[in-house]
Amino acid sequence: MTYVIAQPCVDLKDKACIEECPVDCIYEGERALYIHPDECVDCGACEPVCPVEAIYYEDDVPEEWADYYNANVEFFDDLGSPGGAAKMGIIPKDHPLVAALPPQSHDE
Repeated sequence: MTYVIAQPCVDLKDKACIEECPVDCIYEGERALYIHPDECVDCGACEPVCPVEAIYYEDDVPEEWADYYNANVEFFDDLGSPGGAAKMGIIPKDHPLVAALPPQSHDE
């Protein structure tokens, strides 16, 4: 089981979740953040600090964003398990679901 980052994160990437993650499993793509399903320890530290409520436990992802579970998993298909996001920096790609979205506005 793992946590999932959904659509509200796209083009925002607040990164408060990265600062809270004790196992460094939240990776940064070009337009969104992704939680590595094999590196996440289900501690839940990331969820309450997200300012746009984009992080959900996988069983609690709203139906409208259900595809983001697969997007978080499949983002790592060609990366494997790097063993820590900090050393990776921004990964120059996004899952096709995210890449296909029009620019997201996050006006206050």
